[in-house]
Amino acid sequence: MSCRILVAGLGNIFLGDDGFGVEVVRRLSAETLPGSVRVGDFGIRALHLAYELADGGYENTILIDAARMGDKPGTVYLIKPDLDTIFSDSSEFPDGHAMDFRLVLRLVRSLSGKTGDIYIVGCEPLQFEDQIGLSKPVAAAVNEALKLIHERLAEWEQIRADHA
Repeated sequence: MSCRILVAGLGNIFLGDDGFGVEVVRRLSAETLPGSVRVGDFGIRALHLAYELADGGYENTILIDAARMGDKPGTVYLIKPDLDTIFSDSSEFPDGHAMDFRLVLRLVRSLSGKTGDIYIVGCEPLQFEDQIGLSKPVAAAVNEALKLIHERLAEWEQIRADHA
């Protein structure tokens, strides 16, 4: 069984904590990962990510992004979005220079692509201001995000091994 996994960093490095996903994949890219894992920095390129998902045949995808959920800045979340709800809303289409994962997933569906399982590793931001670099609480959360990603990858590798 071939298990193809995409780990995609999202965000704008010029807007402070919005660069969280990009920083996480920058660090993850320096690690040795299983050959079934592709790590990519998609930044704000919504269309690029949509086509990668539509054409890539990924069974599992982890999107990493800043996520306002109302908790303390630096709080890390593992979110399994309700794809049925996301796909049922077709009122907006993605902007090629902005990133909203819901719109990207709707575009993938419109391209007749299959997304596989989607997870989001999100981090509560402190600020989205014009600056390069993460705030202290969000920078401190990068290691926790990496730990969550490694746990998820290990689970998928175990499932793969069990089905081999």
